[in-house]
Amino acid sequence: MTNEDRKVLRRNLLAGSAAVLAAPAIVGPALAQDKVTWKVQSHWPKASGSFNDSLVALGKELDTRTGGRFKLETFGAGEIAKDREIYNIVRRGVVPMGTISPSYILGEAQAMGLFYGVPGTLRETWEMLQLTKNLGIEKLVNDELVPKGVLIKAEKAYPTEVVLRRKIASAADLGSLKVRSTGSMLEYLAAAGASPQQIAGPEIYQAISTGVVDGAHWGAAIGALSMKFWEVARFHMKPALGITNDAWIVNKAALDKLPADLKLQFLSLLEERYFLRSVEYLQQEAIALNTGKAKMNVEVVRWPDDVLKRFADASTGILKKEEAKGEISAKGAKALIKLMTDLGYV
Repeated sequence: MTNEDRKVLRRNLLAGSAAVLAAPAIVGPALAQDKVTWKVQSHWPKASGSFNDSLVALGKELDTRTGGRFKLETFGAGEIAKDREIYNIVRRGVVPMGTISPSYILGEAQAMGLFYGVPGTLRETWEMLQLTKNLGIEKLVNDELVPKGVLIKAEKAYPTEVVLRRKIASAADLGSLKVRSTGSMLEYLAAAGASPQQIAGPEIYQAISTGVVDGAHWGAAIGALSMKFWEVARFHMKPALGITNDAWIVNKAALDKLPADLKLQFLSLLEERYFLRSVEYLQQEAIALNTGKAKMNVEVVRWPDDVLKRFADASTGILKKEEAKGEISAKGAKALIKLMTDLGYV
């Protein structure tokens, strides 16, 4: 090797070393620019147990797993939009994400009523997990929603139970009973003879306390405790009207703009949290109901047999209506009926 060759080699090595030393200065700013903060409009009031245990908990875990690169700025019910408006503000990109009950947007997808939960069909939380994920109901809903610019993901499955200001002895007592409800539960309660009414979450307590309604459902025991319903309606009705899903709603364009690693972390966490939160919720339900009975004079009351018979008839009718909405809903209803058959419910 000549002296000139050695000089060229030395210059190349020095240039390579300089490039390596400079690399962190190039990567550092790029990573810093990948920081994301999303506004999330919740349908849960900040007083609701799910606001903290579902939404705030998700934000904390996402912040931890991404090293502070992905943060959620959370808003309680009505701060930017009310419950039924959340879907549209997410779809239009006003905010990239929200929480929602599928019962608010039943008309947006044929299988949405199945995703929310058909009253009187499933009896245990795990059954809804199976239907939603393994039997494909969530996918059927997203097959219709994604082309509209949104993605929906199940947040938790939970029982829906009613609290009342007064006892009922038979179906005859339902004629004058006004109950706050939503979605297909409205039809379910109406078929039993009650008078269901739609009232936004933050307004339910006042509606019960002033006699506008005689009772309500907001989840079950956790909802009744965190929203203080038992202060004005101490009769907690069993069994549950049904097993339902709460959901995350996400703007698809905002999701696709995320850096690939943040998108993967986010979607993986939503999947994981669905199962963890649904199971956690069951324990919290037991704790809440025991607290109500021990400290708030709550009385657990079983629906009268003739009311349960009306509920059963109503459930059959609602499922038939869901099935008849179209080819997609018929496919979902078939999966639900097969599951119920395997469980011995039909």
